[in-house]
Amino acid sequence: MSEIVLIVDDDPVHRRLLESMVQRFGYQAVSAEGGDGALEALMGPQASRIDGVVLDLVMPDLDGLGVLARMREAGLNIPVIVQTAHGGIDNVISAMRSGATDFVVKPASAERLQVSLRNALATKALAGELQRLKRKQDGTLSIADVITRSPAMQPVLRTAEKAAASVIPVLIEGESGVGKELLARAIHGNGERRAKPFVAVNCGALPENLIESILFGHERGAFTGATEKHTGKFVEADGGTLFLDEVAELPGPAQVKLLRALQEGEIEPVGGRRSVKVDVRIISATNRDLIADVKGGRFREDLFYRLHVFPLSVPPLRARREDIPQLARHFLTRIAAEEGKRIRAISSDGMALLATYQWPGNVRQLENAIFRAVVLADGEEIGINEFPQIAAQVSSDEILAQPLIEPSPAMVASWPDCSAADIGDVVASNSLPLTDSQGGVRPLEDIERDAIRFAISHYRGQMSEVARRLGIGRSTLYRKLEGLGLEDAERP
Repeated sequence: MSEIVLIVDDDPVHRRLLESMVQRFGYQAVSAEGGDGALEALMGPQASRIDGVVLDLVMPDLDGLGVLARMREAGLNIPVIVQTAHGGIDNVISAMRSGATDFVVKPASAERLQVSLRNALATKALAGELQRLKRKQDGTLSIADVITRSPAMQPVLRTAEKAAASVIPVLIEGESGVGKELLARAIHGNGERRAKPFVAVNCGALPENLIESILFGHERGAFTGATEKHTGKFVEADGGTLFLDEVAELPGPAQVKLLRALQEGEIEPVGGRRSVKVDVRIISATNRDLIADVKGGRFREDLFYRLHVFPLSVPPLRARREDIPQLARHFLTRIAAEEGKRIRAISSDGMALLATYQWPGNVRQLENAIFRAVVLADGEEIGINEFPQIAAQVSSDEILAQPLIEPSPAMVASWPDCSAADIGDVVASNSLPLTDSQGGVRPLEDIERDAIRFAISHYRGQMSEVARRLGIGRSTLYRKLEGLGLEDAERP
């Protein structure tokens, strides 16, 4: 899903012109007829989806400066490009002082508006990344910082918010690379302990003979090589949160000591003569089926019930494909800045390739793929050529032949001669029949109707994207829908 730009203009002709420009630039366009409509969009339930605003300054009722003032009062940091037919310096100064990112004079040329939007969105993305990194280092990363627009992730985040309000033990389950540690940090950052330490331990990476020492500490001389006293991870996390990643990898003796630490709220350092009281909130994570491990005798049942008090399951990336474009842009912004490269975007073909791939390594694999692409890139945009390994696997596994979504009820209803399975076959094969059952060529109107149905289903009812991909204006698309009797097909 591309960035969404809100266009605010009381002139319907100019508004449609801007919509066409924005769609041609590769963004999605939503519109408001005036200042009140703009505020409704910016402060409504879909406000988090808006990435930028093109705002007319001169409008009846609430003008552009009024909208900027209300945005500033609400603490909205969305980049705003203001436009007006009056290009006086006073208007420029007033708009900039009110929080505008850039200024264009109506009618703005396509090139000028494109550069302005690209710079504004890139600046916003980089500023967001810097703030996110700072909060991660400070331990104040919150659930709001989790990058997602997928419906599959919303119940996970809502449940995580409830967990953050308590000290209840949380077990995060999910495949390797889905972002379990990020969610653990967000739960810590949303809770009352955010000012205290967050200590992460990868249990699978600990040497077996040193696990107890690393977790619970040791006294000087407790064993060969113990020349200094070591406090251990539990003491380091005292008052804060201890994150036990891959907790299923702990061997039996360490499981016993961990169980006692959870039950008694105290630990016994190796070689120590007395127990040490600790106040630690436990968040654990695993990519294994702990219930199966309990049944197989590989994990203690009593410890399982101590950890599995508040389970959270993070879906794999292939189950939340809506997140792929946003995550890809997030990684591109950060990595390009770190590598000192002026890479602005991922091409539409490149993004389509990323959205098609199955990502067995999940978010971590996507991040590494973007890193490689940034290193390979020579220009300001990365595309299919910068993802050679992904492209080769997509081609060999024929992943492109798989439908991204199931046919919608509206599409099934508007395609009366086909079953849902038949429509799925058409979507999967990326082809439409040119001949009828008698072998004759189908009428052009029927082929166009089916092509539009296919596009609406393929792009999940995002009509701006459908129009852009079909190479027509959005108003032309709606006229075709009406003329072909497809008015209901736009509802996903």
